[in-house]
Amino acid sequence: MAPDPHVIGSTRFEERVLPHLDAAYNLARWLTRDDTDAQDVVQEAMLRAFRYFNSFHGGDARIWLLAIVRNTYYSLRTKTPPDSMHEAFDDDVHTITDDQPTPEARALLALDVGSLQMALENLPHPLREAIVLRELEECSYKEIAAITGQKIGTVMSRLARARERLKAELTRHSTEARRHDVQ
Repeated sequence: MAPDPHVIGSTRFEERVLPHLDAAYNLARWLTRDDTDAQDVVQEAMLRAFRYFNSFHGGDARIWLLAIVRNTYYSLRTKTPPDSMHEAFDDDVHTITDDQPTPEARALLALDVGSLQMALENLPHPLREAIVLRELEECSYKEIAAITGQKIGTVMSRLARARERLKAELTRHSTEARRHDVQ
């Protein structure tokens, strides 16, 4: 009796894709900003990934899955867009210039995780997506470009702006916290 191709496909899917479920949820959580919505996005993305797994011809399964999660998020959001999605993203408007000499690493290390999460939440959607993929999911510029469908130059530009925004926000937060400390 020949092995059932559906069982073989299911086993390959489990071996190649399921190990990246945490990364899928992490990206969905940062995109949706809500645990329940993130679970819905991941569930739908996993269904799509399973349905189209026969179109996966090797390569990095994590990048393939993250692209599906991202596309699923956007397709679900177009059905019921939140208020923040109505706002057009203008690279020039969202650029921040920061003349302070404080290094980014110093600001990041000086602050607690809650402040960093809040700063990430406040980033415009395209900047948050880029920084989450690079810094939290450790994707390369090339992988981020593949996931988002953007040119590498756009990815690099968004990452630079995201880092500047985070630095400015975290430095501002740190300065405010020191001002309110009672010695």
